Parts: sequence; C-alpha cells; structure tokens
Amino acid sequence: MAAPVMPEIKNRRAAFEYFFLETHECGIMLVGSEVKSLRLGDASITEAFCTFIGNELYLRNMRIQPFEKAKNFAHEPIRDRKLLLHRAELRKLQRKLKDQGVTIVPIRSFFAKNGIVKVEIALAKGKKTYDKRETLKAKDLKRDLERGN
Repeated sequence: MAAPVMPEIKNRRAAFEYFFLETHECGIMLVGSEVKSLRLGDASITEAFCTFIGNELYLRNMRIQPFEKAKNFAHEPIRDRKLLLHRAELRKLQRKLKDQGVTIVPIRSFFAKNGIVKVEIALAKGKKTYDKRETLKAKDLKRDLERGN
C-alpha cells in the first residue's frame, strides 16, 4: 500500500516579491489539530513572514484553518508559531537581518519523509518594480517558447 501524498503549501508570491539570498529548512512547533489541517492542505503562507522575538525565530500570519473534528481542542487560525533552528543558524540570520532591505520569508511548508512538518524559509531582499517587470517578461517569454515547440 502506497503512503498518502502529503500536500505542500507554497508561497508563490514570495518569488515574485523577493530575491532569495539563501534558504534554510527548519521545524515548526504545532499543536495536533494544526498538523491534521496541514495534512488536508488547509493552510496558507502567502501573507506570512518571520520575525525574531528575543533570540527565537517566529512565523507570523501563517493561516491554518481549524480542524473540523477537533471542536473542543481547536487552535487559532492565525498565531505566532516558533521555528526550530540550531542556535548558530539563528545567530547568523540575526546578523544578516541587520542589512537594509533584508527580511525572512517562508517559501513552502511540507512534510519530511518521517512525517514531520518542515518550513523552508529564505533570507530575501525586496525587488524593485522594474525587477518585477523583468521577472514577468522572462516568464512570458519562456511560456511563449514552450507554446511554439
């Protein structure tokens, strides 16, 4: 019997809005009903961003819909969720965040081979309007070339 395919939640807008400087894969602290909702794909990280509170990294504005069958133990759809990284990686990210225009954004949320929820985050620099136009032109050109073949 094949294992069920676990959904992957992507932040497509992040690639359009930011240049990715480096990426990290990290764990996330969730409650049981959140994991069950993620297995159903009832989540969105489009509006999400990462921020440091003290020396710990938190994911803010990630929306995970409440699990329908967990009425008594339901979670809040939008809350701060702690990201799990090694202390050295956290310090490195904190140092790099001091640069002008640099932020940390989640790219995707997925299930690892062992069934644990992971979040891929990126140290990113915001794109200017003309950079976004260039991205759209390249995307359109690629699409036209694929249609022509």
